[in-house]
Order: sequence, then structure tokens, then C-alpha cells
Amino acid sequence: MSVVSLIAIYFVIWWTCLFLVLPFGVKNQSDVDEVTPGTEPGAPIMSRIRQKFFATTIVSAVVMGLTMWAVSNPVLREYWY
Repeated sequence: MSVVSLIAIYFVIWWTCLFLVLPFGVKNQSDVDEVTPGTEPGAPIMSRIRQKFFATTIVSAVVMGLTMWAVSNPVLREYWY
């Protein structure tokens, strides 16, 4: 498998994991009763996006490792082909 293919697969896995991680720990304005006038009550107070990017990178690296293991495993290759 080429390096470009590996990067493309990792990119797709990273974005999928980002959508998985984004809702964790989010509190919106209506949850804490501090709605700023003129804003959406469901808007998050603190999104902590840097921590979520870091967690996404870790999770996607694990998923990528499992994916590469599954692709290179001879027993699974025999099953798939």
C-alpha cells in the first residue's frame, strides 16, 4: 500500500473519530442557565477543541493500527479474498 493511500485512510479515520469525540463533555448555555442574550441557548460554553483534537489523534492512531493489522493479517486476507 502506498504512503498516499495510508495518509488518505488515516485522514478519513481521523475525521470520523473527530465526529465521535466532539460531543463528549460539552455543556451548553441552557444547561448552566447562563444564556447570553442574542445567542443560541444550545451553544457550547467551552468546546475544548485542542483537547478533542489530541484525543481524536490518539483514537484514530489506534483505529488505524487495528485497520492495518486487519489488512495485513493472513487469516483475514484469506477470508476476504
